[in-house]
Amino acid sequence: MTQSSSPPSEPLSAEGSALLDAGRPLDAVEVLRQGVAVGEPSAPDLLVRAYFESGSWYAAAEWLTVVVDQGDVRFAGRLGVARAELGDRAGAESMLRLAVESGEVTAANDLAILLRDEGRTGEAAQVLVQAAEAGDELASANLVELHLEEEDLPAAREAAERYADETRPDTLVALADLRALEGRTDDADGWYRKAGELGALRAHIAYSQFLVGQGDPEGAERELREAEQREEPGWAYALGRFLLDQGRPDEARAYLQLAIDSGDAAARQAMIELDGGDQDD
Repeated sequence: MTQSSSPPSEPLSAEGSALLDAGRPLDAVEVLRQGVAVGEPSAPDLLVRAYFESGSWYAAAEWLTVVVDQGDVRFAGRLGVARAELGDRAGAESMLRLAVESGEVTAANDLAILLRDEGRTGEAAQVLVQAAEAGDELASANLVELHLEEEDLPAAREAAERYADETRPDTLVALADLRALEGRTDDADGWYRKAGELGALRAHIAYSQFLVGQGDPEGAERELREAEQREEPGWAYALGRFLLDQGRPDEARAYLQLAIDSGDAAARQAMIELDGGDQDD
């Protein structure tokens, strides 16, 4: 769990960080707004985190617009994400491109997702290639996934094999995904395990999905529990979805609610399914 790194001279930031770690982002917002107002250096980044974790996209976009307009472009990427959540795709693209141009290489991943969702996959791939060449680990993995989504196996294979690097373990997850799709299950299993051992960000969730496909739900659940321990991004939805699919709705509910509380739209749809509602309502 992330611990507060705010020094004692920043009491409001320290309090807000503690509230975030306790899963109370809305409470943290009010404290951290005060921290920003009195000029605590750690408060702005923590406030963005609080806005995002509470799903307060309008408030985040409103405040970040002022900050970026005042010249603090290090927040441009996060402003782009907030605008995307609000459906302002043109504004989101503008801010994400500004972030990438300003040296925030990781923003390329959010920009690529935006472009992909608009059907501009060629542009998305170009953005990811540039970020991958600049050394961004997630971009190289996302490039492979983009090609796989487009069912372009040769391009996916070329990217996976080009960027696979044990010093960047998320690239190994992408390689494992490719090997699984190729039917090379032993190779895939080995790469998933290696990625997990090296600390890849999404290794255990990806491995669990592979194991489900291999008819090993016990192994899949073991990997999801490991993902929970490591707090892999999206673990709560992944575990809730798995339990729901396994016919264990009572257990699934708590995890889906955790994911919903963090703003996961897929989890909301799964909860509607669990409750027997109409997902089109």
